[in-house]
Amino acid sequence: MHVKFCGFTQLSDIHTAVQLGVDAVGLVFYPPSPRAVTLTQAKTLSAAVPAFVNVVALVVNMPEDELVDLANHVPFDLIQFHGDETPEQCEQLASMVNKRWIKALRINADQHTTASVRAQIDQFAAAGASSILLDAYHQHKYGGTGARFDWSLIPKDSALPIILAGGLDAENVAATLELPIYAVDVSGGIEQDKGKKDTAKMRAFMKAVKRDRWQNETLSVPSNLSS
Repeated sequence: MHVKFCGFTQLSDIHTAVQLGVDAVGLVFYPPSPRAVTLTQAKTLSAAVPAFVNVVALVVNMPEDELVDLANHVPFDLIQFHGDETPEQCEQLASMVNKRWIKALRINADQHTTASVRAQIDQFAAAGASSILLDAYHQHKYGGTGARFDWSLIPKDSALPIILAGGLDAENVAATLELPIYAVDVSGGIEQDKGKKDTAKMRAFMKAVKRDRWQNETLSVPSNLSS
């Protein structure tokens, strides 16, 4: 199982997440979010991420010129489209900046069925998405709500690898290991405050997911990440 920690604003939290073995870190470029970062902040944070750990840029209905400006100033690996973008819009925008991309779908048990979720995934797969992210629906928010959706709506035969988000923490993430998913994505479940991570919660989350890594409880901290 792969792990993405999202919503970083603090350099020390990036260092901790990398040392704990996270697979990807997410930076939020959506000003209404309390976890949003500026281009200047993002350059500093992304510079601290070593090779083989992906930097994911989360955007919400971002205009073309802003996405191009973002790509010109911040080194990131993937775009996470988290708004109302259509498959065609995602494909076009990602092509403009030559980036791989994933799309977040907000799942609502009152509106969705397993079949309808699968059909949406098929559309984004056809447009070239690398993965799909399933998050809980909220009428007024695009994510970061800390709410879970009905996991029975996750299709077992998805055309894309599924990333699960929404209401995850160290206490419940072990229950996701049997789900037909590729990765988990967490933000609020590892925080002490919006945008500020909690080292103990991050460590507990990683231990619950990547159990083999934690057979030896003592992890050494590389000297360049210990400050």
